[in-house]
Amino acid sequence: MKINVDRERCVGAGQCVLAAAAVFEQNPEDGLVELLLPEPSQDLHAAVTEAELICPSGAIELQS
Repeated sequence: MKINVDRERCVGAGQCVLAAAAVFEQNPEDGLVELLLPEPSQDLHAAVTEAELICPSGAIELQS
């Protein structure tokens, strides 16, 4: 799995961080998503998939 985030689309809701804190964080200056692990391990895939689904702006894109 590979993750792409579009910071231009991000609205800073932080739902991704709540779902997968090991993979995403919010930038302290602007509150927008920061990607920590662009290719997370298998044990994080369920949390990352949840983060993609609950992102209100659709800023997270997953690729197999």
